[in-house]
Amino acid sequence: MSESVHSNTIAGWREWVNLPGAEVPWIKAKLDTGARTSSLHAFDLEEARRDDQSLVRFGVHPWQNSDEDAVIVELPVHDRRSVRSSSGHTEERIVVLLDVVLMGRTMTAEVTLTNRDEMGFRMLIGREALRQGFIVDSARSFVGGRAPRGIRRRNRGRDSARA
Repeated sequence: MSESVHSNTIAGWREWVNLPGAEVPWIKAKLDTGARTSSLHAFDLEEARRDDQSLVRFGVHPWQNSDEDAVIVELPVHDRRSVRSSSGHTEERIVVLLDVVLMGRTMTAEVTLTNRDEMGFRMLIGREALRQGFIVDSARSFVGGRAPRGIRRRNRGRDSARA
C-alpha cells in the first residue's frame, strides 16, 4: 500500500464542500468512512455519446429538502458500478470524476450518481476520497467552517429570496 502524499487533515462527520466542476459553490456533505465510494444526489440523468465519448447530463439540487437553485451538469462517464445501499438494495450507478473542495483542499473523487431525496444529505463522501489525506472525527461537525448564514438558511428551506 502506498503512503499518502498529503498530510492528514481532521474533518468532522459533516462538512460544507464546493463542487467547482459542477458549479455548486455550497453543498452539505456527510463524510462516511463506512461507504467506499462517494455519491451525489442527481436527477434527470441522460446519457449521450459525443466524439466517441460517453457523457452523462444530470441535475443537482444543492439544498436539502428543496429543488431550488438546480444546476445542470455534463461530465464524461468514468465507470458503471453495482452499489449496495445501507438498506441492502443494490443498483447500478454511473460514476463520474468530480473535483471536491473539502476544508480548502481539492481532491478528485469517483462519485456515483443516484437519487438521494430520501437521504439526509445531498452528498456523501466515502473513504476512497477521504484517503487522500483526511481523518474524520465523528464527534465534530463543520471543522472547516460553516457556510454563510444566508446559505445555511437556504439549505434549511428558509429565506429563499437571498443567498
